[in-house]
Amino acid sequence: MVLLGSTGSIGVNTLLVAKRFGIKVEVLVCGKNIALLNEQIQEYSPKVVVIADKADVPKVNHVCVRYGQEAILEAIEASQSGLVVNALVGFLGLRPTLKAIECGKRVALANKESLVAGGAFIDTSKIQPIDSEHFGLWYLLQDRPVSRMTITASGGAFRDWPLEKLAHATLADTQKHPNWSMGQKITIDSATMVNKMFELLEARWLFGEGKNGVTAFDAIIETKSLIHAMIDFKDGSTTAHFAHASMQLPIAYALDKKMDESILEHVNLLDVGSLEFRKIEKERYPVWEIKEELLKNPYLGVVINAANEAAIEKFIAKEIGFMDISKNIIHAFENFSDAVPANVDDVFTIDEEVRNFAR
Repeated sequence: MVLLGSTGSIGVNTLLVAKRFGIKVEVLVCGKNIALLNEQIQEYSPKVVVIADKADVPKVNHVCVRYGQEAILEAIEASQSGLVVNALVGFLGLRPTLKAIECGKRVALANKESLVAGGAFIDTSKIQPIDSEHFGLWYLLQDRPVSRMTITASGGAFRDWPLEKLAHATLADTQKHPNWSMGQKITIDSATMVNKMFELLEARWLFGEGKNGVTAFDAIIETKSLIHAMIDFKDGSTTAHFAHASMQLPIAYALDKKMDESILEHVNLLDVGSLEFRKIEKERYPVWEIKEELLKNPYLGVVINAANEAAIEKFIAKEIGFMDISKNIIHAFENFSDAVPANVDDVFTIDEEVRNFAR
């Protein structure tokens, strides 16, 4: 396989599952964590390694090291692997997804921004989702009419904060996720609920045009992160996908669709005792006010993604406050409401225009 984003949490778990299943790693792609990359090179012996910066090339213990986004695309095209695992963070992941599909490869997709920004131009039949929520929906889906798909959210770092404190939240505060440890950007996105907006858009592209005819998508907070997805069938029944929060289960199915062995311990409901569900409130998560309009106009995902990435840059630089992230996204969404891409090139043009506007 080709693994994009090897040193992140999903990349690390992917390598563990690949080792268990005896899957060879042809290409490793990572950003700046060269120390961990060198450990991975020693253990998995990839043929090609791609990193972000030219300056780091001498630090990599490999005879074939390349750098930059073009090198990622070239490595995908030149590879013999039939599977590309895309665990890159951000808009950077879109071109590699498009390239992998163009080359006839299957994509195990953890890069949310690929479908959020470019879903209209991606053949989703080539995609196996490895987000817990979309994996849960895929796992539950049967050949029966569906009325609604629901995914769950943890609520992020500020789910229990007094509302009046949110305006003063710092970058360090956003990283105190109640349930697990993730990368910086996705943990900020969890706190704003942008992450869940992205996942709803992904679900729309993955399942909204399917034979089951689902048109309604929603999200709720489940504080223990044991239920990842639910499906309301038209007959009035609802099914839920329970599993401990581990990316290894969806990754395992992406690497081996037959999957006939134990990956996780089962959830013991007696030990759990009780579950708590909460509504996603606009007062705490202001970006939620554009959810329905975005789902009706999913092509505008490129706008909210670009505005979000630009706003996060400003938040990290202490140029804006935490609550301003959502305000900036909504402002851009309203300003670019007619920015509908007609092709892939338009996606990249609109992305650049929105970033300039948001900055």
